Amino acid sequence: MAIGSIGTGLDIPAFVAQLVAKEREPQDNQINAAGQAANAKLSALATLKGGLTNLQTALTNLIKSADKPAYKTSTVTDSNFTAAMDTTEGAPSPTAGVHQVEVKSLAQGQKLSSGAFEKDVVVGSGKMTIAYGDKTLEIDIAEDSKLSDIAKAINKAAGGKVVTASVITADDGQHLTLSAVDSGLKGALKISTSGGDGGLSGLTYDGTAASGMSQTVEPKDAVVVVDGFTRTSSSNTISDIVPGINLTLTKAGTKPGETQTLTVTRDNTSLKTDMQAFVAAYNAINSALKSSSAYNAETKTASALTGDAMVRGLQQQLRSQFSSNINGLKAMGVTLAADGSLSLDSSKMETAIGKDPDSVADLFGKQGIIGASMDALLKSNLDKETGTITQRTNTLNKQIKDLEKRLDALDARMEQVSTRYTKQFTAMETLVTQMQTTSDNLSQQLAKKNS
Repeated sequence: MAIGSIGTGLDIPAFVAQLVAKEREPQDNQINAAGQAANAKLSALATLKGGLTNLQTALTNLIKSADKPAYKTSTVTDSNFTAAMDTTEGAPSPTAGVHQVEVKSLAQGQKLSSGAFEKDVVVGSGKMTIAYGDKTLEIDIAEDSKLSDIAKAINKAAGGKVVTASVITADDGQHLTLSAVDSGLKGALKISTSGGDGGLSGLTYDGTAASGMSQTVEPKDAVVVVDGFTRTSSSNTISDIVPGINLTLTKAGTKPGETQTLTVTRDNTSLKTDMQAFVAAYNAINSALKSSSAYNAETKTASALTGDAMVRGLQQQLRSQFSSNINGLKAMGVTLAADGSLSLDSSKMETAIGKDPDSVADLFGKQGIIGASMDALLKSNLDKETGTITQRTNTLNKQIKDLEKRLDALDARMEQVSTRYTKQFTAMETLVTQMQTTSDNLSQQLAKKNS
């Protein structure tokens, strides 16, 4: 017999569910409301963290631009050289200025050529020694080697350094050609042979008429005069005669003493871009802090972090970075509005840097008044271990986990309450059913007696 089919006719499962829901409702609402508030705060903190991270990135880029300003070069049309910034690690910083440059000669690499050999004739065997500077390269030449075999052995031993060898076939026969990899006198080669069958004797070079090979291109150093100072180089690229600038010589001048102008000027393009990005990032976090803590008096609606002490403190700290340096910022073209937002006048910034090249570093450099203090402020909030935002986020996540545990505990308690109510009403239903059965039996017996 199903419960509730006779007796009171009460739908016990539905009735118990209603009682449990009523008993659960106050605690369930309280926990869910706390969870929604915590999640809203987490979302707001994530927005603030993103804004602060963007500001930190923009500040890092601005600090680099302020501390190491960029420069650009310009030369006359059809110049005998090109100029570019030296970007190698540890390179000196350029300085603005005008230089007079005379290119007297270009560096060139030595080339040697052997006499003519019949095509694919066996030349000989032995050891070939190539001297360059104070070093030597030794190559073993196998028996029955042709010019092509010798060239292959040289290239294998050199590995792309010191010398490259090739075989040229001309009308008079085949020639072994050797090209010095390094230009200038530094790369000049001397060739000697020993051992073997003596067939390599025609492949020697010592700069004398007795040499087996002839010099087809003479090794030369580059010579350049900058502002009256002469510099000799084995390379056509010279990196340390004009500080921070790489000069690449392209052709020698045609008239002795004729100079060409190299102009080095400061290039503030990247700096202005980084400053604009910083101002935009600051305004974004300033707006995010306001919206996350705003209160709508008309709708009487609070934001996720309305009245939050951390937000108020962060707003005050960020604003104080600029309010305490208002005059220096104004001279730089940066203006602080009444609502806490920043604006940038790029032309004023350009003028300020022209008057005082160090002014931007004094404010926004790594050791600058604003750069150093704001960098420390952002790190104190964003540090992955000790940052204020990190700790606050961790606290909210712990709170949410605690609320989830409370919901689990509430579920368990409500299961027990449901079980208790079900037992109580089932017992009641059983008792009522028994009483109805007894009443029906008595009625039947009385009816029999009366009949």
